[in-house]
Amino acid sequence: MSGMTSTTIAREPAPGAPDAPEPGPPIYDLSYRDAFWAVRAYEDRCDRIALRALLPRSGGHLVDLGAGFGRVVDEYGAFAPISLVDASPVMVEAASERVAADPRCTVILANAVDLPMADSSVDVVVSIRLLVHLRDPEATFREVARVLRPGGRLIVEFPNRQHLLARLRYRFRRQAWSPMDRQPHEYVPGHFSHHPQSIERQLRDAGLEPARWRSVSLFRMAWITSRVPAAILAGIERPLQGFLGRLGPGPSAYVLAIKSDAIGRSRRSA
Repeated sequence: MSGMTSTTIAREPAPGAPDAPEPGPPIYDLSYRDAFWAVRAYEDRCDRIALRALLPRSGGHLVDLGAGFGRVVDEYGAFAPISLVDASPVMVEAASERVAADPRCTVILANAVDLPMADSSVDVVVSIRLLVHLRDPEATFREVARVLRPGGRLIVEFPNRQHLLARLRYRFRRQAWSPMDRQPHEYVPGHFSHHPQSIERQLRDAGLEPARWRSVSLFRMAWITSRVPAAILAGIERPLQGFLGRLGPGPSAYVLAIKSDAIGRSRRSA
């Protein structure tokens, strides 16, 4: 890398921008980077397996939406430029420090429904652990569709409301809420799981066609992850993510969605 440093851009949200965290009080402090992920090596490995499987081999402008501290930025080696977007000033500062030596990277303080990118200017958008904070991600999907070029890709992760353990708990009356309900489930304040069919519908409504699914973190159970090394669990999971993708037994779901050419044509003719 050269000695150049990344640029940090502060972006004020549009008035009335819906359902996305606005720049202001930190959503996470640095314990999210230091304590939360320190004990989640398995989940980190599984995220990276899914991301590598869904990312194109190379590309142009990549936006990491809800990038946090830039946890997976090292997976973007084939892309330039790279925009890391987050609504938390604390995370933006941490991400800026992480990518300071990488001239491809720009770190942006903005919310997910008011991105400082031109229409049809982005090749790939990646969003991991953002939808957990959104009750209704439809406005975010529309904004992603706006900035993606025709044929561009969105890789989005979300907590899966109907994962296998939730189904079993409901079946045996260990939980009151139904995993089959398509409404978002607020499992702790400000954190939502989503039904895959609801996400699929909202993506299509925004002009993004779901193409591939992966079921992720299949062994995310404390009694397993505390006993079996993360590398072994991730190695077992690797061939299962795609095979089980649309069945969705895992607590985390990934979907690759493609922006239709029709959206791009309609914008050019408007």
